[in-house]
Amino acid sequence: MGSVALSTGMLVIRADAFSRIGTGHIMRCFALAQAWQLDGGQVVFLSHCESDALRQRIRDAGMEFVPVAYPYPDPRDLQNTLDILRTCSAEAREDQKSEIGNPTWLVLDGYHLDPIYQQAVRAAVFRLLVIDDMAHLPAYHADILLNQNLGAEKLNYYCDPDTTLLLGSRYALLRQEFLAWHGWQREISDMGRKVLVTMGGGDPDNVTLKVIHALDQVHVDGLEAVVVVGGSNPHYEILHSAIRNLQLKIRLERNASNMAELMAWADVAVSAGGSTCWELLFMGLPSVVLALAENQRGIADELEKAGVTTNLGWFSRVSEDVIAVTLSVLTKADERRCQMSKSGQQLVDGFGSRRIVQTMNGMTR
Repeated sequence: MGSVALSTGMLVIRADAFSRIGTGHIMRCFALAQAWQLDGGQVVFLSHCESDALRQRIRDAGMEFVPVAYPYPDPRDLQNTLDILRTCSAEAREDQKSEIGNPTWLVLDGYHLDPIYQQAVRAAVFRLLVIDDMAHLPAYHADILLNQNLGAEKLNYYCDPDTTLLLGSRYALLRQEFLAWHGWQREISDMGRKVLVTMGGGDPDNVTLKVIHALDQVHVDGLEAVVVVGGSNPHYEILHSAIRNLQLKIRLERNASNMAELMAWADVAVSAGGSTCWELLFMGLPSVVLALAENQRGIADELEKAGVTTNLGWFSRVSEDVIAVTLSVLTKADERRCQMSKSGQQLVDGFGSRRIVQTMNGMTR
């Protein structure tokens, strides 16, 4: 790892991306990393990542990418992380000509990075931020525990006594491309004819194909759609072939770098219940949500309770017909879409990443 000039400390991020878990863990960490860079800090990603495009996106942003060949629970993962943290801290002290230097932070975002991993980091006296969604672990060991989801305040977290909890959509992580739209107001059309489909970066069960077939059953004059798939999606050719056989005006986008623009263009979205939901809320885009992973069930439930989405529940239990009917109703319900849009923008104001970085910078050894 090359030597880098440090001004406000180093942020090391440990998160993975592959077809089964998607790209959401890395993408929300990328949003935090961008906010860290704005304060002059440097970022290193440690990742088992299958997507060449995602790895290149990280590097293009001026962040270092270190591949993890053998992810935890392989012991080489933890040892490698600790070695890199020590190297970063030594470089920071050398650059700042200081015995202490600014603290090096590690961010852990992955359900497999368990309490043993967390304790080892804290025992080595590094600052640790853990990102979580479900309170599924028996204990959490961190300086900061972050859960950006609605309803996070209701979960029972068993943490170290000195852990700072950052809970709720006030801390939603949004990338810089979205923050450029701060203050933008959506115009709600009488009829929603533009549909954005985004089932996450992986979609191993190809729920996207089910949604495409459902779109073909939505009878709205002038209906058009953009379908976005991530670099970890293994079904691109199947989707491309399916779209060619439809009369519907539909475009397939891979590794889209203009998601904010696409959300501004659309009238309605069909989305997985992951991190994309906070982007949809910020952009005021009414949505239909399906849960594609266990951690998305609670998110989708809370979003529907807040009146900002229509939750269709677990993906395998939802038919194409139900998706089609739900979309048809929502495209014609302009008052409901207007209320969903306003409520969503009230929940996510775009300052979540900034609040988190300020909390991190406020902690000193």
